[in-house]
Amino acid sequence: MNLKRIALATALSFAVFGANAAEVAYTIDPTHTVVLATWNHFGYSNPSANFGDASGTIVYDAEAPEKSSVEVVLPMSGIDSFVPKLDEHLKSADFFDAGQFPQATFKSTSVRATGEGRLEVTGNLELHGVTRPVVLDVTLNKAAPHPMGKTPTIGFDASTTIKRSEFGIDKYVPMVSDEIALRITTEASAKAPEAK
Repeated sequence: MNLKRIALATALSFAVFGANAAEVAYTIDPTHTVVLATWNHFGYSNPSANFGDASGTIVYDAEAPEKSSVEVVLPMSGIDSFVPKLDEHLKSADFFDAGQFPQATFKSTSVRATGEGRLEVTGNLELHGVTRPVVLDVTLNKAAPHPMGKTPTIGFDASTTIKRSEFGIDKYVPMVSDEIALRITTEASAKAPEAK
C-alpha cells in the first residue's frame, strides 16, 4: 500500500470537499455521462437518443455556487438512438447535419443555487450552427472521493426542454414533436496534483 499516495489523496479530498472548499475543476467522464433526448413520434411513441462521448469541464464551488461553471462538447458522431438506420437519418441534413455541424456545445453563463443540492445553470447551447440560451435544472447527486482510486469526484443530474425548430431543425414538425426533453447525468473527477 502506497502511504504517500493515500496521504496525497486524503489531502486533496479535504481541499476539495472540506469546510473551506474553493472552486475546483473536474473533468467530465464520458463513460459515465449520458445526454438523453426524448421526443414524440406522431403521437404513438416517445423514442430517445443518447448523445455520447461528451467531454468538458465542470468547475464547482460548494461554498459559492455562483462561481461555478460548465463547458461541454457533444460530437454528433456519438448519437445513438439504438436503431442504426435512425442514427444515420438523425445525422443527415434532415436533422443535425453532422457533416456540416460536427458538434454541439454548451457553455454556462451563470449558476444560481435554488435549494439544498439544487442549482439553476443558464448557458448558451450551440446546435446546428445556432446559439440560444438554455436553462438547466440541476441536482447535485454526490461530491466525495471515488471509492475506486479515491479521486475527488462529483456527480450531477440535469434536465431541460428545448424546441428544435429554434435551432433550425424543423423536419416533420409538428408530427414529430418540436419539443425535445433533455435528461443529463454525469460524473466528473478532479485531477490529482503531481506527486513530488
